[in-house]
Amino acid sequence: MSKKRLFLLDAYALIFRGYYALIKNPRINSKGMDTSAILGFTNSLLDVIKRENPDHLAVAFDNGGSLTRSESFPEYKSNRNETPEAIKIAIPYIHKILEAMHIPIIEKPGFEADDLIGTLSKQAEKAGYQTFMVTPDKDFAQLVSENIFMYKPARMGNGIEIWGIPEVQKKFEVERPEQVIDYLGMMGDAVDNIPGLPGVGDKTAKKFLKQYGSMENLLANTHELKGKMKEKIEANKELGLLSKELATIILDCPVEFHEEDFELNHPDFEKTNEIFKELEFRRIAENLAKIFKTSTSEPIKPKIESENNTTQKTPPPTNQQFDLFSTPVETKIDEEGIKGYRTYENTDHLYQYVNTPFSRKLLLQKLMQQKSVSFNTETIGANAFEAELTGIAFSYEKGKGYFVPVENTTDNGKSILKEFAPFFENETIEKIGQDIKYTIKVLKNFDINLNGKLFDTQLAHYLLNPDMRHDISVLAETYLNYQPININNFIGKKGKNQLSVREIEIYKHAEYAVENTDVIFQLKEIFFQDLEKFNLIKLFNEIEIPVLRVLASMELEGIKLDDAFLNSLAENLTNDIKNLEDTIYKEAGVEFNLASPKQLGDVLFDHLKLIEKPKKTKTGQYATGEEILSKLAPKHTIVKEILEWRGLVKLKNTYVDALPKEVNKVTGRIHTTYSQAVAATGRLSSNNPNLQNIPIRTERGREVRKAFIPRNENYTLVAADYSQIELRIIAALSKDESMINSFNKGEDIHAATAAKVFGVPLNEVTRAQRSDAKAVNFGIIYGQGAFTLAQQLNKSRSEAKELIDNYYKNFPKLKQYIANQVDFARDNGYVETILGRRRYLKNINSHNAIVRSGDERNAVNAPIQGSAADIIKIAMIHIHKFLSEGNYKTKMLLQVHDELVFDMHNEELESLKPIIKQKMESAYKLSVPLTVDLGEGNNWLEAH
Repeated sequence: MSKKRLFLLDAYALIFRGYYALIKNPRINSKGMDTSAILGFTNSLLDVIKRENPDHLAVAFDNGGSLTRSESFPEYKSNRNETPEAIKIAIPYIHKILEAMHIPIIEKPGFEADDLIGTLSKQAEKAGYQTFMVTPDKDFAQLVSENIFMYKPARMGNGIEIWGIPEVQKKFEVERPEQVIDYLGMMGDAVDNIPGLPGVGDKTAKKFLKQYGSMENLLANTHELKGKMKEKIEANKELGLLSKELATIILDCPVEFHEEDFELNHPDFEKTNEIFKELEFRRIAENLAKIFKTSTSEPIKPKIESENNTTQKTPPPTNQQFDLFSTPVETKIDEEGIKGYRTYENTDHLYQYVNTPFSRKLLLQKLMQQKSVSFNTETIGANAFEAELTGIAFSYEKGKGYFVPVENTTDNGKSILKEFAPFFENETIEKIGQDIKYTIKVLKNFDINLNGKLFDTQLAHYLLNPDMRHDISVLAETYLNYQPININNFIGKKGKNQLSVREIEIYKHAEYAVENTDVIFQLKEIFFQDLEKFNLIKLFNEIEIPVLRVLASMELEGIKLDDAFLNSLAENLTNDIKNLEDTIYKEAGVEFNLASPKQLGDVLFDHLKLIEKPKKTKTGQYATGEEILSKLAPKHTIVKEILEWRGLVKLKNTYVDALPKEVNKVTGRIHTTYSQAVAATGRLSSNNPNLQNIPIRTERGREVRKAFIPRNENYTLVAADYSQIELRIIAALSKDESMINSFNKGEDIHAATAAKVFGVPLNEVTRAQRSDAKAVNFGIIYGQGAFTLAQQLNKSRSEAKELIDNYYKNFPKLKQYIANQVDFARDNGYVETILGRRRYLKNINSHNAIVRSGDERNAVNAPIQGSAADIIKIAMIHIHKFLSEGNYKTKMLLQVHDELVFDMHNEELESLKPIIKQKMESAYKLSVPLTVDLGEGNNWLEAH
């Protein structure tokens, strides 16, 4: 008769392991709570139960650390960092989960989980049990016996490891598991701050154990050692014995193994469902129900396996194509045998490639009958204008999909894609995709429009969880417990030997392409329900999706660049840079590499000795960052010139030299790419090239805008810029009467603020007072304190504090609004824009003041920035619709922060300018007017 099995889980080891496994991609729920630690632990727990079906199980927690070890060695574990906030928050939830699952929690004040598990393991062994210690901690190896095993959970694609006596002997090169204590004592442990023997590492400890067998025998025979090693060990014998004592797991803790208390029972599903619902653990709830062969009280969203539990594994390529709609050969997959993530190898699916005219015709007929279809264009290259189409994938049923390969000929590609134009241009079929904007541009190369309702999973997830990554592999793993194919598995790693997707077998290409489309199809249902749940569906359908189409149009349009002007500017900058270098070398009295922080630091602080105690970096060289040099610049001309030199070099390298390289070979224009799913506030970002960061505050930086010009002499560039939109929004949100009245009267808000703060009539406000008021106005939005404001205005901290105090005294409702925003964020974990866009603030209740203050600033700033982003998006949608429906020659080209740039036909100039202004100013109704400044010219600088 087989022995009963007891599984003892080391709680904190599994919690920390789960938390750090997700550190680069933390799981944040809709309340802004970091649930990574809870998710990691719960996954490990359920994986053990599902894999092993244990008879008995318990979870051990530390409670206050080891009193015995701390008394012996006060420095024990003293070097550990403070427990991360997410783990502190996780512990009560994990306790609730375990209690709801009727799983015993073992903890005793003054004892570590290691000791509790060790004690119970030995007791259970005497009672005839096999015990499995579930932990990644190698220290437990000392307890392994014929009936006690280490059980290391699966991680990072590796399977579980079970260490019995042979595995411990091999791992530590010992005769008996008990010798692991000596090994740990000799080596020490940096994590637990166990000192060990100085100079003894892994190899030396193993050598000593082979030679002497134990710590005590080693210390008794130090006369056989030589040199420094002998001296070190003889001088630290007591330290070695203490280290062995600290590494020894205690086996007589005040706990007792009573088998009836450790039996694994059915959970209280009502309680577990309630907890998982609060945490938003949809998949965990479903997995728990499956493991215990019951159902949850709530409907379970679809997983990636097909309903009929059959599969068609795509065979190696042959000359015969799949029979598109006949019944495939079925292969049963044992669902209970699937471990960890699901993959295409262990999940039922039917993915087929379609590569004859007749089968494509049949597929099109099927597509035209659907209400919703997920699709993806497979291309080589990220530039939509130059990307080479390799195929199209479609899916309209979970676990099923079709791949239409496109041969490497332009005419053939156009012909095949044109066959599916009726689908793409159909107004009644919903199209589902990931980064649909890119696909719109690819289809446009083939003169195909993407019509009908759109659902972009990337954008949907961005609204639901703006701080998380949105790539398809992360979404699949997080929401579907599914790990998609890594294309490098088929084409190889980057390098000269990497294959093109055209060189791999067609069935592999089909697997990869259709799998993504299938995953996207399944994600849509989950995200749609969540968008509705969190009242984001209107923002998604009426703002983000329409803006997606607007941005695609703008990116396709591009803007013309004046190469001749940039070449001239480059020459001027080169001369100015050279002249500055000569001046700097002359003042320094030595030539050096200005671009080298080390050489610059040596010259400024060793050679010129500008200050007595200069700051140094971690590497020991002098700190020469902009923050350091900016403080020195007012007193030292050479530093001011160095900063000017850096600015010119950056300007030349980043823009003047780089922009001509971004001109598209096909269109002869620059086509920036706008990203909707990057900035958590809702602001758009621009890249390839980034046109939103072109300097505007310096004269030389502004000159770059001269390079952006109309398409020809029949057009003029027009820039429409919201005036002080963020201040207007905070006035409206705070309902401060003074600010609202100033805006409604059309007063200069900074002068009006200065009049209030300094207690002078509006017409007597000085330029300096207005400047100070302006700094405070914008500082309030960005959460600046007295220290930062003092630096900005070159005032004392007390002067800056007095300025802020006077500001709040005169604008009390604004102060109250800021306090209310922070309180709301603390209670709810997020803040919202005027349209309900959420910004989650996971650290708003952190005990770390620096971390917390960052989220407190975001609690005020995010709704303002986000609302400004929402408003300009509404304006873009309205203007684009107006220009499109009116068949105007004028095109909207750029969006830069609060500014829109148009290529306006001269014949339409006078009629369109007031319409553009009106549509921007009426985009959203606030209690203060939105105002727009219009400019025009033969280049962007003139228009701005």
